[in-house]
Amino acid sequence: MHDRITLTFRGSHILTSVLVTAALAFMLVGIVKNDTFYLRLGTEALIFAGLALSVDLLLGYTGLLSLGQAMYFGIGAYTSAVVLIHTSSFWLAMAASLAASLITAAVGGVIANQVRGVYFALITFALAQVAAKVVYNSQALGASDGLIGIPVVDVNLGVASISTSSPAGFFMVALTIIIGLYSVMAWLLNTPFGRVLIALKANERRVPFLGYSVWRARMVAYVLAGVVAGMSGALYPMLRGFVSPELLFFSTSGNALISVILGGVGTLVGALFGSIILIILKSVISTYTTHHLIVIGSLFIVLVLFVPQGLAGYLRPYIVGWLERRSSKQTQPVPAVAILKRDSS
Repeated sequence: MHDRITLTFRGSHILTSVLVTAALAFMLVGIVKNDTFYLRLGTEALIFAGLALSVDLLLGYTGLLSLGQAMYFGIGAYTSAVVLIHTSSFWLAMAASLAASLITAAVGGVIANQVRGVYFALITFALAQVAAKVVYNSQALGASDGLIGIPVVDVNLGVASISTSSPAGFFMVALTIIIGLYSVMAWLLNTPFGRVLIALKANERRVPFLGYSVWRARMVAYVLAGVVAGMSGALYPMLRGFVSPELLFFSTSGNALISVILGGVGTLVGALFGSIILIILKSVISTYTTHHLIVIGSLFIVLVLFVPQGLAGYLRPYIVGWLERRSSKQTQPVPAVAILKRDSS
């Protein structure tokens, strides 16, 4: 028998499998129709899904509301852009973005984790604003214009290479990386340390009585979330060919937070669904009206009022219930009468 938390993660994995299957089908349709626009749009949705994953790790599992995750997304994007301009190496750009986001998240975590509650949210917001202003006024980073002319690079896989200019190829690369980040986070959250993070949200004051450091657990969660956001941001300049200070603005963090709420807080996979839904809504609705933000805002209000648990949060309990019934059937003892009949035969 598995405990309830393990079963909920299995439910999320099933939803993730559905998402991956749908993404592969979407890619095949895009290849057949040679539809570059929607393949690029799908890749963008996957990239921002990584940012939403980092938000859900903090909000959904440790109870920390960060309003500045865009800072690490932007740092990863700018680091990747600078490396690509000078070296045109995909793996070096990803490694540099990992290092940059790790260092800045460690510094930001030391600052932000000095406070609790709403003050934590305000400090993360302030840190992002400071970083955005520094980038906005830095001539070396293109100032308000950002960095343009990011070269097309090849993703060397050893036996083959995929060009970032290939819509289907880069879509597959982004899908693999984002699902890889999801898998690492899901594995960590299902370990004993992950249970400590979940306990922080349930009752932070009781965690020290179990022998665990609250500050250390929060710090690890914050740094991990920053790294996930940075690694996702590293893919952005490869997709669009430029980066701008807007990637660090609050609107980027706000969209990630909306994505998590749409998909389901504390489900992890909900962040993926929510980001895809939000990007699709923006694209489709904006083709019919310039007031698409009003429509999206109205839909968001309706969803929060009537389906507050989000899409994945609504579906996952049914999957978990099915898994529980299946698990109970497999562990039911064989009746003695059946054993006697089997032996006599």
